Amino acid sequence: MITELFLVLALVAGGGEFQKQLDLAGDNRLEIEQAIREVPETQKAGMEWLLTHMPEDDLKTLTGEFLLTNCDLAYEAWESAPWKEQITEEVFFDCILPYANVNERRDDWRGDFNERFSGIVASAKTPTEATVLLNQTIFNLVDVHYSTKRPKADQSPFESIEAGMASCTGLSILLVDACRSVGVPARFAGTPLWYNDSGNHSWVEFWDDGWHYTGGAEPTGDRVDESWFDGSASKATKGDPQHAIFAVTWNKSEQHFPLIWLPNVQTYGAVDVTDRYTGTDASASIPIRVRAISEDGSRAIVQVILAGENGELIADGVTKNDFSDANDHLTFHVAKGDVVTIYSKYDAVTLKANKERIVTLEPDRLTKRGAKFFANQVWESRAEQIQNQRQDEMKDLVLTYEDKKMPYWFATYGDAPFGEKSLWISMHGGGGAPPEVNTKQWENQKHLYTLEEGVYVAPRAPTDTWNLWHQAHIDPMFERLIENMIVFEGVNPNKVYIIGYSAGGDGVFQLAPRMSDRLAGAGMMAGHPNETKPEGLRNLPFALHMGANDGAYDRNTIATQWKQSLEDLQLEDTEGYVHQAVIHEGKGHWMDRQEAMALPWLAKHERNPNPRTVVWVQDDVLHDQMYWLGVPTPKERTKIVASFDGQTITIHESDVETITVYLNDSMLDLDKPVLLNYKDRELGSYEVVRSQQVITETLRDGEDWYSATLTFSLP
Repeated sequence: MITELFLVLALVAGGGEFQKQLDLAGDNRLEIEQAIREVPETQKAGMEWLLTHMPEDDLKTLTGEFLLTNCDLAYEAWESAPWKEQITEEVFFDCILPYANVNERRDDWRGDFNERFSGIVASAKTPTEATVLLNQTIFNLVDVHYSTKRPKADQSPFESIEAGMASCTGLSILLVDACRSVGVPARFAGTPLWYNDSGNHSWVEFWDDGWHYTGGAEPTGDRVDESWFDGSASKATKGDPQHAIFAVTWNKSEQHFPLIWLPNVQTYGAVDVTDRYTGTDASASIPIRVRAISEDGSRAIVQVILAGENGELIADGVTKNDFSDANDHLTFHVAKGDVVTIYSKYDAVTLKANKERIVTLEPDRLTKRGAKFFANQVWESRAEQIQNQRQDEMKDLVLTYEDKKMPYWFATYGDAPFGEKSLWISMHGGGGAPPEVNTKQWENQKHLYTLEEGVYVAPRAPTDTWNLWHQAHIDPMFERLIENMIVFEGVNPNKVYIIGYSAGGDGVFQLAPRMSDRLAGAGMMAGHPNETKPEGLRNLPFALHMGANDGAYDRNTIATQWKQSLEDLQLEDTEGYVHQAVIHEGKGHWMDRQEAMALPWLAKHERNPNPRTVVWVQDDVLHDQMYWLGVPTPKERTKIVASFDGQTITIHESDVETITVYLNDSMLDLDKPVLLNYKDRELGSYEVVRSQQVITETLRDGEDWYSATLTFSLP
């Protein structure tokens, strides 16, 4: 039975056209009519448009409930978007309302994606800002990355998430749907074949007062209308079914979007958008594409320098690995006829730019010089990423880790050059007290000490518990704070110090041994160590200051014991346990700033990232690496003592069975065999190989990285 609403919609749709669509639904017609009866008045036009434009196969298979839910959530996303007023109904219908892009499996993604991703774009004021944030974030969030090993090209978003990988098609579909779920008009775009027949590619177009584009899982910082394929896209041919650039539309169109994976299917309409891309190539130059191949045959990230015939630097860049599109290569545009040389750690290749070509750099054994070169490039890339992604943290002065937030304040003293500044993280007292008490202590800590030189940072503890400075979230938050200060403020990573008073001193007692490989020194003022012991301070200069009359919690008694323990440890190990321990006579919990003498003493010391002897004592907050030692399954309170001398690594003491030793060329000669001993027993002689993967995984800053590993089990 045709209801009154059905008649209204049929008239709006032009009667016959709408009736024809219903006839195509076949056995599913009752489902469709039920959806029509239930659609809210405010969504009539949208449902009518969808039913008039959806593919015939969907009319026969999709349920009315699916269509109603899709329509309702699409309108909700549109209505709640801050940019709603600039999105016309026409744009909404074609680029937010559709539940699919092309022929991918029909997933019920709208509600799920809105729940997952709406928080990411909460601060966005424009569709561009929202698209950039989504492209930077969602692929890591759902753990989907580019791979030619994906199950199929035309994956639905949930199929890509299940596989953990996708082609450029699957990545683009996922980003389009993510955009639509939060009210950003977006559509699928691409070319069947690049001008040079090197392959096809897909990406995303989105609407923000005009059409813009970005590569799915290929963000270019905060920028759009910029991508690795700009040069190739600029040479597309408008109107050519093979070499033009098309965007999908569900509006009626005389053109169809060419599906490379289903070449005979002409179901989906297309708009020829070639003109948007063909004005981007600024020069009539020859593109030289560069790729590097690793030892296992996969593409590798390698720093490349392009030099002219006389050795002058023309450009540099980094090759892509297999997480980038198969056609995405580092590309240099060279004037036709010029002779250039491509330098890398692999080789030097000289050529004349007389035709477009791909230069493949083959692997060789990574040299000492090559390892350093690669590490420098990895750090530069990571620093640039931090610079691009954490500007708000520096502007807002708030760090976030999981569900914790840590506000901080900082001031800079002296005029040390960028890259040579020291960093002082100063922890306030308080503890198990109302928030206003701890905040007052934070305000006091900001100006408790001044420096001759350095960046003085006073963080506000993320919690108000008694153990506010030594819970598990503090370590990663301090790591992030240190990274930010290195990149944004020019801190020398070998000049990082932590200091703290009272409850802040408690934090120093516990953080110092478990973060000693990150620090140049630690200053403990009027704190309590709880269960921590001093053995883990072998390589960290440690200042201890306590009032002789500070008897609460036996602080003075325990500090005196620590002073004696540090002296005893240094007598046994004269190269370790450097310390300054002062019990201030006549002083209680407040030492009248006499403890400030610790700061100039600490400032004399710098971190040694590769000490010859390591004493590693695990805390209840576990780490899987300390200096050049690692363990696959860390356990509380375990201890390892190890050293290196010449080409020999010796494990003197260990509570764990399996250990990884990280190595670099500043420790020993990696081109020679490494001898491994356990106590007085020789375990064997081993060849080690420098690895880009090890460098990438272990690098924490420009001074701290390893290039080879040796993992073994103790007898």
